[in-house]
Amino acid sequence: MVRPGAAVLDVGITRTEEGLLGDVHPDVAKVAGWVAPMPGGVGPMTRAMLLANVVETAERTAAAAPGRDPLHPQLSDAR
Repeated sequence: MVRPGAAVLDVGITRTEEGLLGDVHPDVAKVAGWVAPMPGGVGPMTRAMLLANVVETAERTAAAAPGRDPLHPQLSDAR
């Protein structure tokens, strides 16, 4: 059930013979105020935030252990 006027984010994806489909039923658009497009809706933002989190973690790891290379720990351990 969707409340009238609600914003609906379709984050699911299903591959079919017809192509990619979201998990939100098309009839939801008749009730919702806005439905994220699928494909191409929230996926790019998900990937951007994942990359930002990876970079932040690498920066924190590097700051916590100066001289240690978080991308190649076996090389920095040998020094």
